[in-house]
Amino acid sequence: MKQPIPLDTVFAALADPTRRQILTMLLEDDMAVTDVADPFEMSLAAISKHLVVLSRAGLIVQEKRGRVTWCKLDPGAMKDASIWMQGFGQFEPVDLDAFETFLETELSLDADAE
Repeated sequence: MKQPIPLDTVFAALADPTRRQILTMLLEDDMAVTDVADPFEMSLAAISKHLVVLSRAGLIVQEKRGRVTWCKLDPGAMKDASIWMQGFGQFEPVDLDAFETFLETELSLDADAE
């Protein structure tokens, strides 16, 4: 049985914007490491380090196909993080439309008072 990845490892991997962008890219499809690196202005070695962090966190899987290393999203590691975050769901979600209406009303009252 696969050992669960500690939440600290998952959240540390998700803390970096480059790694989050890589995960977003991999939502579309599996990608070769070189294709993952293309949109970034950093070396292939730097991207490889990000991919190692994502792999250790269980967020991606890398596999060699011929001479090319491919990256595949593995959302299973996010399951425990998601469950943990849902524990904070007891807070009422903000109704942004109602908030906007409230602000418009308050701002028009302030303008009328001047």
